[in-house]
Amino acid sequence: MRRLTLALALGLMASTAAHADVTVYSAGPGALIKNLVKGFTAKTGIKANVFQATTGKVMARLEAESANPVADVVVSASWGTATSFAEKGLLLPYTSPNAETVPDFLKTDTAVAQGVAGLVIGWNTKSGTPKPTDWSDLTKPEYKDLVTLPDPAASGGTYTLVEAFTANGMTDVLEGLKDNGAIVAGANKAALNPVLQGAKAAVFAGVDYITMGAAAKGESVEAIFPESGTVVAPRPIMILKSSQNQDDAKKFVDYVLSPEGQNEVAKVHLMPSRTDIKVDRPLIGDLKLLSTEGAPSREEVLAGFKKIFN
Repeated sequence: MRRLTLALALGLMASTAAHADVTVYSAGPGALIKNLVKGFTAKTGIKANVFQATTGKVMARLEAESANPVADVVVSASWGTATSFAEKGLLLPYTSPNAETVPDFLKTDTAVAQGVAGLVIGWNTKSGTPKPTDWSDLTKPEYKDLVTLPDPAASGGTYTLVEAFTANGMTDVLEGLKDNGAIVAGANKAALNPVLQGAKAAVFAGVDYITMGAAAKGESVEAIFPESGTVVAPRPIMILKSSQNQDDAKKFVDYVLSPEGQNEVAKVHLMPSRTDIKVDRPLIGDLKLLSTEGAPSREEVLAGFKKIFN
């Protein structure tokens, strides 16, 4: 009997070890990570613990826990996170079999895009202002004191746009925004809310999926892709090399890139990273994109922005 009890206990321990919880730190839509985790657990039987917050808060938590890492998987709103983490040797190389139809520029040997966001002008259609078609329109007198923008230190997408403006010599637009009374309002939703409420007319560097999601709920807002170009922000999903649960972490990445996972991505108006998932919205191939090639370091980009919006 004692041997049987011991065998059962060891079997239970092995089963528990095989299906330990995966811990995911995710920047982005709360509904998306909630539904991805729900589908993942239903399909695999593996539970997932989630910390969902802005990119800035996710990075701060990872830094605070660097001596004793907790996260297995990280989803960021900025591809720069994947590049930086890879350079520091923090990521586990892994190529999911479900990444076959993900374009090469959206994957490396240590990261792959969960989905892709685009940066837009979020315009209140009932604001009484002329419909903008380009970023510079928001520097005109009609938009005096009526524009918000997210802080690039808190928003990965906004950082990428400011980075592109810096690389392409377009910082005069940022200076024009400042002179026109634009307000830096924190993270993405904090910048969009005054526009939805009618207190402001437009958000500069709005996130397309958030803006489209608000419009789908009946809000008087339109996502406008500027004529001069914009940037896209691939949202990398990565497995930390420090993970003690790497096999299940790989299964989570596999699920996110499965047709079921990618359809969850599409439901929140993000562009799926897989090209075989059909969605009714502009995709990367439909957009004019600004390059970030030649941009200075993140610290320099943020310092330049801070100097303008002191």
